[in-house]
Amino acid sequence: MREYLLTLCITAAVTYLLTGPVRKFAIVAGAMPEIRARDVHREPTPRLGGIAMFFGLCAGLLVADHLTNLSKVFADSNEPRALLSGAALIWLIGVLDDKFEIDALIKLGGQMIAAGVMVMQGLTILWLPIPSVGIVALTQWQGTLLTVALVVITINAVNFVDGLDGLAAGMVCIASGAFFMYAYRLWYSYGIEAAAPATLFAAVLMGMCLGFLPHNMHPARIFMGDSGSMLIGLVLAAGAISVTGQVDPDAMGLYGSERTTVYAMVPVYIPLLLPLTIIAIPAADLVLAIVRRTWRGQSPFAADRGHLHHRLLEVGHSHSRAVLIMYFWSAVIAFGTLAYTVNAASMWIVLAIAMLSGVGLFLLLLPRFTPRAPRWAQRFVPPRYRRRAAPAVAAEPVPDWAPSPNGATAIGGRAHEEEPSPAGARR
Repeated sequence: MREYLLTLCITAAVTYLLTGPVRKFAIVAGAMPEIRARDVHREPTPRLGGIAMFFGLCAGLLVADHLTNLSKVFADSNEPRALLSGAALIWLIGVLDDKFEIDALIKLGGQMIAAGVMVMQGLTILWLPIPSVGIVALTQWQGTLLTVALVVITINAVNFVDGLDGLAAGMVCIASGAFFMYAYRLWYSYGIEAAAPATLFAAVLMGMCLGFLPHNMHPARIFMGDSGSMLIGLVLAAGAISVTGQVDPDAMGLYGSERTTVYAMVPVYIPLLLPLTIIAIPAADLVLAIVRRTWRGQSPFAADRGHLHHRLLEVGHSHSRAVLIMYFWSAVIAFGTLAYTVNAASMWIVLAIAMLSGVGLFLLLLPRFTPRAPRWAQRFVPPRYRRRAAPAVAAEPVPDWAPSPNGATAIGGRAHEEEPSPAGARR
């Protein structure tokens, strides 16, 4: 664990320290596009934050290669090198897109090529655990297609959710935290060495996100851009592929026969087979965006303001609160799934998840039921929770012909109150 934490800290430190110089480079290079209709920020902000994240990834893998225990991962497996190759390719495509706005189909082709590069170096799905059947070996073509599909889906899910300051980095950090706990449990508790690369990928991914977040929180000083969002999506997908398609669940030997083992471990392996539960919110946003744009006769890659984070802003949430709500739901889904895999028979886990989901629904509707503080606490709460004074209703002028209280007719104009002298007024 100490070596994993050291790798995480080195990755975070390098990413954090490089983000400042990268921001200056992005400004000089002109990677500051004009504000578009779908953007929520008000001032042009530099991109290319993925440059710092990529060098943080390289630093983390380099340090891990020289540590006593983690160096065995590089000696026994080619997966770290496969990840680095695919990450370098997808990072270059993202940098070009941040600077020159390349076509969406070209980016899609680059994502598929990056996934193919990882497959060629051994990072691929070899088999699948199927309930009530057992381990099903995949042919080379089946494993390649499934791996490429998983990488492309995850990359675009993370890319689609990158619409608010700190949103994508924070959600991926939460997902990778839950993923790290699961993979480390397989590696340390059950002695499955094949889970070590996935554990390393999750630790490095957490470091990349944590190092970039201080620069990216609202108001963001720099955006990660496609060079960052596609990069962290690929690393997250690589970890899921490594632990899902290459770790044999029967190696745990906890449930007797192979079929029983696979059946008992379904709550763990299905979310990791297609990490739509770990990143359920970005994946849901991706599916809804494709359906919405296709229904309107638009391209699935056409940009709009219909994403989940845009809807939260339209409901009435502030920028920061919308991001925190997305964080909350990501944590509930990711760590709820993790807790369910540890003890699927516990009713307390189900009740806790249900209770937290209720809290999340209340937070979503909070702008409709904004609480107001009592009068004695007005000065201690933010302005949005203070009671607004009722607007004063101006008295209607009385016409000259209006009857006086004693029944006579008022002939002269109404006497106006003497206005206070401005001599004593504050300037």
